[in-house]
Amino acid sequence: MTAWARGTTPEGATITGVIEGDHLHPRARLGADAAAGAPVPLSDVTLLPPVAPGKFIGLWNNFRAAADKAGNAYPTHPLWFLKADTSLAGPGATVTLPESAGRVVFEGELGIVIGARIRDASPEEAAAAILGYTCVNDFTSLDVLNAEPSFAQWTRAKSFDGFGVVGPVIATGLDWRELTVRVLVDGRERQSYPAADMILDPATVVSLLSRDMTLNPGDLIACGTSLGARPVKAGQVVEVVIDGIGGVAVTLA
Repeated sequence: MTAWARGTTPEGATITGVIEGDHLHPRARLGADAAAGAPVPLSDVTLLPPVAPGKFIGLWNNFRAAADKAGNAYPTHPLWFLKADTSLAGPGATVTLPESAGRVVFEGELGIVIGARIRDASPEEAAAAILGYTCVNDFTSLDVLNAEPSFAQWTRAKSFDGFGVVGPVIATGLDWRELTVRVLVDGRERQSYPAADMILDPATVVSLLSRDMTLNPGDLIACGTSLGARPVKAGQVVEVVIDGIGGVAVTLA
Protein backbone atom coordinates (compact mmCIF):
# COMPACT_ATOMS: atom_id res chain seq x y z
CA MET A 1 0.00 0.00 0.00
CA THR A 2 1.13 3.54 -0.77
CA ALA A 3 -0.16 6.57 1.15
CA TRP A 4 -0.31 9.83 -0.79
CA ALA A 5 -0.54 13.08 1.16
CA ARG A 6 -0.48 16.81 0.54
CA GLY A 7 0.64 19.49 2.95
CA THR A 8 2.43 22.74 3.59
CA THR A 9 5.96 23.19 4.92
CA PRO A 10 7.07 25.80 7.47
CA GLU A 11 8.30 27.87 4.52
CA GLY A 12 4.79 27.93 3.05
CA ALA A 13 5.40 25.53 0.15
CA THR A 14 2.66 23.06 -0.77
CA ILE A 15 3.92 19.59 -1.58
CA THR A 16 2.30 16.36 -2.74
CA GLY A 17 4.06 13.09 -2.14
CA VAL A 18 4.27 9.65 -0.63
CA ILE A 19 4.57 8.94 3.07
CA GLU A 20 7.41 6.57 3.88
CA GLY A 21 8.23 6.13 7.54
CA ASP A 22 8.18 9.53 9.22
CA HIS A 23 8.84 11.56 6.06
CA LEU A 24 6.82 12.90 3.15
CA HIS A 25 8.68 12.28 -0.11
CA PRO A 26 7.67 14.94 -2.68
CA ARG A 27 6.55 13.83 -6.12
CA ALA A 28 6.19 15.80 -9.34
CA ARG A 29 2.43 15.35 -9.20
CA LEU A 30 -0.21 13.12 -7.66
CA GLY A 31 0.43 9.54 -8.75
CA ALA A 32 3.86 10.28 -10.28
CA ASP A 33 6.98 8.21 -9.63
CA ALA A 34 9.40 11.08 -10.22
CA ALA A 35 10.81 12.70 -7.09
CA ALA A 36 10.45 16.45 -6.71
CA GLY A 37 12.76 17.34 -3.85
CA ALA A 38 14.20 16.07 -0.61
CA PRO A 39 12.03 14.21 1.92
CA VAL A 40 10.38 16.39 4.54
CA PRO A 41 9.79 15.21 8.12
CA LEU A 42 6.07 14.70 8.72
CA SER A 43 6.47 16.65 11.95
CA ASP A 44 7.18 19.71 9.78
CA VAL A 45 4.18 19.20 7.49
CA THR A 46 0.70 20.60 8.04
CA LEU A 47 -1.59 18.17 6.27
CA LEU A 48 -4.09 19.46 3.72
CA PRO A 49 -6.78 17.48 1.91
CA PRO A 50 -4.66 14.93 0.00
CA VAL A 51 -6.19 16.05 -3.30
CA ALA A 52 -7.55 19.32 -4.67
CA PRO A 53 -10.17 17.93 -7.04
CA GLY A 54 -11.23 19.59 -10.25
CA LYS A 55 -14.59 17.88 -9.74
CA PHE A 56 -15.91 16.89 -6.30
CA ILE A 57 -18.74 14.46 -7.05
CA GLY A 58 -21.11 13.00 -4.47
CA LEU A 59 -23.47 10.04 -4.76
CA TRP A 60 -26.89 9.47 -3.24
CA ASN A 61 -28.71 6.20 -2.48
CA ASN A 62 -25.78 3.87 -3.12
CA PHE A 63 -26.05 1.52 -0.12
CA ARG A 64 -28.49 -1.34 0.17
CA ALA A 65 -29.26 -1.01 3.89
CA ALA A 66 -30.16 2.68 3.60
CA ALA A 67 -32.12 2.19 0.38
CA ASP A 68 -34.07 -0.70 1.88
CA LYS A 69 -34.95 1.29 5.01
CA ALA A 70 -36.11 4.27 2.95
CA GLY A 71 -37.99 2.12 0.46
CA ASN A 72 -35.88 3.43 -2.42
CA ALA A 73 -35.25 1.42 -5.57
CA TYR A 74 -31.64 0.49 -6.26
CA PRO A 75 -30.15 2.84 -8.88
CA THR A 76 -28.75 1.45 -12.11
CA HIS A 77 -26.76 4.64 -12.75
CA PRO A 78 -25.08 6.83 -10.12
CA LEU A 79 -27.38 9.50 -8.69
CA TRP A 80 -24.89 12.33 -8.40
CA PHE A 81 -24.38 15.97 -7.49
CA LEU A 82 -21.41 18.32 -7.32
CA LYS A 83 -19.89 19.99 -4.29
CA ALA A 84 -18.14 23.36 -4.66
CA ASP A 85 -14.35 23.26 -4.62
CA THR A 86 -14.48 25.78 -1.76
CA SER A 87 -16.27 23.19 0.40
CA LEU A 88 -12.96 21.30 0.68
CA ALA A 89 -11.46 20.92 4.18
CA GLY A 90 -8.67 18.76 5.52
CA PRO A 91 -7.38 17.16 8.72
CA GLY A 92 -7.66 19.33 11.80
CA ALA A 93 -9.72 22.05 10.14
CA THR A 94 -12.35 24.11 11.93
CA VAL A 95 -15.65 24.00 10.04
CA THR A 96 -18.09 26.82 10.74
CA LEU A 97 -21.76 25.89 10.63
CA PRO A 98 -23.50 28.92 9.11
CA GLU A 99 -26.73 30.00 10.76
CA SER A 100 -28.41 29.79 7.35
CA ALA A 101 -27.55 26.08 7.12
CA GLY A 102 -29.91 25.13 9.94
CA ARG A 103 -29.80 21.40 10.72
CA VAL A 104 -26.56 19.81 9.54
CA VAL A 105 -25.77 16.10 9.47
CA PHE A 106 -22.47 14.28 9.01
CA GLU A 107 -22.16 11.63 6.31
CA GLY A 108 -19.10 9.41 6.55
CA GLU A 109 -18.13 8.10 3.13
CA LEU A 110 -15.47 6.29 1.14
CA GLY A 111 -13.86 8.55 -1.47
CA ILE A 112 -12.51 7.43 -4.85
CA VAL A 113 -9.60 9.44 -6.31
CA ILE A 114 -9.15 9.30 -10.08
CA GLY A 115 -5.60 8.82 -11.35
CA ALA A 116 -5.98 8.96 -15.14
CA ARG A 117 -8.09 10.84 -17.66
CA ILE A 118 -10.97 8.67 -18.90
CA ARG A 119 -14.07 9.03 -21.03
CA ASP A 120 -16.62 6.32 -21.91
CA ALA A 121 -14.56 3.80 -19.95
CA SER A 122 -15.38 0.14 -19.50
CA PRO A 123 -15.52 -1.13 -15.89
CA GLU A 124 -12.08 -2.66 -16.42
CA GLU A 125 -10.66 0.62 -17.72
CA ALA A 126 -12.37 2.47 -14.89
CA ALA A 127 -10.85 0.19 -12.26
CA ALA A 128 -7.39 0.82 -13.73
CA ALA A 129 -8.00 4.58 -13.56
CA ILE A 130 -8.66 4.58 -9.79
CA LEU A 131 -5.56 5.87 -8.01
CA GLY A 132 -6.80 5.04 -4.53
CA TYR A 133 -9.26 5.72 -1.73
CA THR A 134 -9.68 8.33 1.00
CA CYS A 135 -12.08 9.32 3.79
CA VAL A 136 -14.84 11.87 3.14
CA ASN A 137 -17.26 13.66 5.42
CA ASP A 138 -20.05 15.00 3.23
CA PHE A 139 -21.69 17.48 5.63
CA THR A 140 -25.23 18.31 4.51
CA SER A 141 -27.73 21.01 5.47
CA LEU A 142 -31.08 19.23 5.72
CA ASP A 143 -32.98 22.50 6.02
CA VAL A 144 -31.48 23.89 2.81
CA LEU A 145 -31.85 20.60 0.96
CA ASN A 146 -35.59 20.48 1.59
CA ALA A 147 -36.38 24.22 1.73
CA GLU A 148 -37.95 24.42 -1.74
CA PRO A 149 -40.59 21.73 -2.39
CA SER A 150 -40.22 22.04 -6.16
CA PHE A 151 -36.42 21.68 -6.24
CA ALA A 152 -34.14 19.66 -3.96
CA GLN A 153 -31.05 21.86 -3.44
CA TRP A 154 -28.34 19.18 -3.35
CA THR A 155 -25.38 21.32 -4.37
CA ARG A 156 -26.26 24.29 -2.17
CA ALA A 157 -26.96 22.06 0.85
CA LYS A 158 -23.55 20.40 0.53
CA SER A 159 -21.33 23.27 -0.60
CA PHE A 160 -20.91 25.53 2.41
CA ASP A 161 -17.26 26.22 3.17
CA GLY A 162 -15.74 23.19 4.90
CA PHE A 163 -18.63 20.84 4.15
CA GLY A 164 -16.40 18.51 2.12
CA VAL A 165 -13.84 17.04 4.53
CA VAL A 166 -11.23 14.81 2.89
CA GLY A 167 -8.17 12.94 4.20
CA PRO A 168 -5.88 12.18 5.78
CA VAL A 169 -4.27 10.33 2.84
CA ILE A 170 -5.08 8.58 -0.41
CA ALA A 171 -4.34 4.89 0.07
CA THR A 172 -3.55 2.68 -2.90
CA GLY A 173 -3.74 -1.10 -3.12
CA LEU A 174 -6.79 -1.50 -0.88
CA ASP A 175 -9.65 -3.93 -1.44
CA TRP A 176 -12.68 -1.66 -0.99
CA ARG A 177 -14.84 -4.68 -0.09
CA GLU A 178 -12.89 -5.14 3.13
CA LEU A 179 -13.32 -1.58 4.36
CA THR A 180 -15.63 -0.28 7.08
CA VAL A 181 -16.63 3.38 7.23
CA ARG A 182 -16.95 4.73 10.77
CA VAL A 183 -17.78 8.16 12.19
CA LEU A 184 -16.85 9.25 15.71
CA VAL A 185 -18.45 12.30 17.32
CA ASP A 186 -16.50 13.50 20.35
CA GLY A 187 -14.84 10.08 20.38
CA ARG A 188 -18.11 8.12 20.39
CA GLU A 189 -18.89 5.89 17.42
CA ARG A 190 -22.08 7.12 15.75
CA GLN A 191 -21.91 5.47 12.32
CA SER A 192 -20.40 2.21 11.09
CA TYR A 193 -21.18 0.34 7.90
CA PRO A 194 -19.39 -1.97 5.44
CA ALA A 195 -18.31 -0.59 2.07
CA ALA A 196 -19.23 -3.99 0.64
CA ASP A 197 -22.91 -3.02 0.98
CA MET A 198 -22.44 -0.60 -1.94
CA ILE A 199 -25.05 -1.00 -4.70
CA LEU A 200 -22.84 0.31 -7.53
CA ASP A 201 -19.23 -0.68 -6.89
CA PRO A 202 -16.34 1.77 -7.50
CA ALA A 203 -15.40 0.48 -10.96
CA THR A 204 -19.03 0.61 -12.09
CA VAL A 205 -19.50 4.09 -10.61
CA VAL A 206 -16.41 5.43 -12.37
CA SER A 207 -17.33 3.73 -15.65
CA LEU A 208 -20.87 5.12 -15.68
CA LEU A 209 -19.81 8.61 -14.60
CA SER A 210 -17.25 8.64 -17.40
CA ARG A 211 -20.15 8.29 -19.83
CA ASP A 212 -21.66 11.49 -18.40
CA MET A 213 -18.42 13.51 -18.39
CA THR A 214 -14.69 13.21 -18.77
CA LEU A 215 -12.99 12.32 -15.50
CA ASN A 216 -9.56 13.82 -14.91
CA PRO A 217 -6.69 12.96 -12.57
CA GLY A 218 -7.47 14.25 -9.11
CA ASP A 219 -11.24 14.17 -9.50
CA LEU A 220 -12.91 12.90 -6.32
CA ILE A 221 -16.04 10.78 -6.01
CA ALA A 222 -17.70 10.32 -2.61
CA CYS A 223 -19.47 6.95 -2.73
CA GLY A 224 -22.51 7.97 -0.65
CA THR A 225 -23.38 7.07 2.91
CA SER A 226 -25.47 4.45 4.67
CA LEU A 227 -27.48 4.27 7.89
CA GLY A 228 -26.42 6.30 10.90
CA ALA A 229 -25.95 9.86 9.64
CA ARG A 230 -26.90 12.21 12.47
CA PRO A 231 -27.18 15.93 13.24
CA VAL A 232 -24.15 17.72 14.66
CA LYS A 233 -23.62 21.05 16.39
CA ALA A 234 -20.93 23.62 17.06
CA GLY A 235 -18.27 22.52 19.52
CA GLN A 236 -18.23 18.88 18.47
CA VAL A 237 -15.29 17.02 16.95
CA VAL A 238 -16.35 14.78 14.06
CA GLU A 239 -13.97 12.16 12.66
CA VAL A 240 -14.35 9.76 9.74
CA VAL A 241 -12.21 6.64 10.15
CA ILE A 242 -11.49 3.88 7.64
CA ASP A 243 -8.90 1.29 8.64
CA GLY A 244 -6.11 1.24 6.07
CA ILE A 245 -6.62 4.93 5.29
CA GLY A 246 -6.76 6.54 8.74
CA GLY A 247 -8.98 9.17 10.28
CA VAL A 248 -9.82 12.75 9.32
CA ALA A 249 -11.23 14.89 12.12
CA VAL A 250 -12.58 18.44 12.15
CA THR A 251 -13.93 20.71 14.89
CA LEU A 252 -17.30 22.36 14.35
CA ALA A 253 -17.77 26.02 15.22
